[in-house]
Amino acid sequence: MTQFSRRQFLGNSALAAAAAAVTSIPVLGSELRRPYGANDRLRIAVIGVKGRGLEHVSQWVKMPDVEIAAICDIDENQLHGANDRIEKATGKKPAYFKDLRKLFEDKSIDAVSVATCNHWHSLAGIWAVQAGKHVYVEKPISHNVFEGRKLVEAGEKHKKVVAVGTQCRSMKGMREAMAFLHSGKLGKVKLARGFCYKGRKSIGHTPEGQAPAGVDYDIWLGPAPVRPFTKNRFHYNWHWFWDTGNGDLGNQGVHQVDIARWGINKNEHPASTVSVGGRLGYEDDGETPNTQITVQDYGDVQLIFEVRGLETAKYMANQDKGAGVLVGDVFECSEGVMVVPTYSSAIAYSPKGELIQRFAGGEDSAHFRNFIDAVKAGKPETLNAPAIEGHYSAAACHLSNISHRVGEPKPLSTEDPFGKHEAANETYRRFRDHLKDNGVDLEKATFTMGKEIKFDSKSETISGNAEASKLLTREYRKPYVVPDSV
Repeated sequence: MTQFSRRQFLGNSALAAAAAAVTSIPVLGSELRRPYGANDRLRIAVIGVKGRGLEHVSQWVKMPDVEIAAICDIDENQLHGANDRIEKATGKKPAYFKDLRKLFEDKSIDAVSVATCNHWHSLAGIWAVQAGKHVYVEKPISHNVFEGRKLVEAGEKHKKVVAVGTQCRSMKGMREAMAFLHSGKLGKVKLARGFCYKGRKSIGHTPEGQAPAGVDYDIWLGPAPVRPFTKNRFHYNWHWFWDTGNGDLGNQGVHQVDIARWGINKNEHPASTVSVGGRLGYEDDGETPNTQITVQDYGDVQLIFEVRGLETAKYMANQDKGAGVLVGDVFECSEGVMVVPTYSSAIAYSPKGELIQRFAGGEDSAHFRNFIDAVKAGKPETLNAPAIEGHYSAAACHLSNISHRVGEPKPLSTEDPFGKHEAANETYRRFRDHLKDNGVDLEKATFTMGKEIKFDSKSETISGNAEASKLLTREYRKPYVVPDSV
């Protein structure tokens, strides 16, 4: 089977023609592919300077061989924090662009770091590499499976370094823990568990209105369909809407999915995925699940992931009180357990709960530095988190959300929704107890039982479900189109 295209899923000739059309970003050649000496300063631009983007600014200004030459944000109200940090550290203000397309026309910019909303990650990255820039893009690498693959292809075609902001992959403690796990000292990994137990209160309801002064709302919408502006769809809460975000599974959870997939040593997509969950415990404007279980089947090993936005206790993976997890991972192995309670630490236990070894150490700065070193050396292969790894981890989250979105309501009184998969059913029973503890009436409330998504890892296609197949991509709004050919 060949690599899928948007044409296969949408069957819309007009849209296919738009995707094939030349975008406003020129495809540039080798004139921008210059080597960098050890003492050369890399000129970088930060796209999106609220929240995570400010962390990008803080990291780049610490590096003597990096210059933040420009910042880009559709919201002029967010510029002061970034400008102040850069000016304080360097003595000069960067150039400012509201429209990232204008930024990409600046041939003096060597690289960009992208900290926008999820629905802009891939397209911003694709346009950047087409314009001759290297790219550091925040997780998840994509808003859907199709565009993640296209960013991978773009980096390879244009010979640009494309790194993903899953910084756990550069943490000393995490790298040592994964090497220990892969060595077989805990035996075979039988099951990987990932956890995003992160409190998320109701966002309530907000009325439609006008975007704030200084905001270019059209560019902010970008590839997404036009919706009336509301505060709930804008800063940060965009995570909880399908047009722009991927829920907490694709927000915080993609870090832990990435660690879990790394631990089970799978550089591929799950063969099948199913989700159970919903937005439970309150009613608000949000669309994505705040409570979710997904089971991703890789054939000889499974990955079970849990999202809990309501109040909850830690998952206790071991008798040791230090082995609890709120946001992290657990690997159940034939000769013990490995618990990953933070970004940079892990603990290995024997089957009897005896401590075998602890792993710790690492800073976010190592991940940002890894990108700069790869760019200056011209060696994408030295990245700790290359685009393809980001694609596999993001796609696992997307497939889980697709399962949810094509699912059907079921009463919470349902028993054993995962059939004969006892580990998943045990997880569901804890899920149900958790909801009850948070005041959810199990006799009246329903959850969404997702459809099983069977996925071909090579062709990146879903078999037997046309509705699900459409969700591998989206109907892009002109001119913000991810093209079939990058």
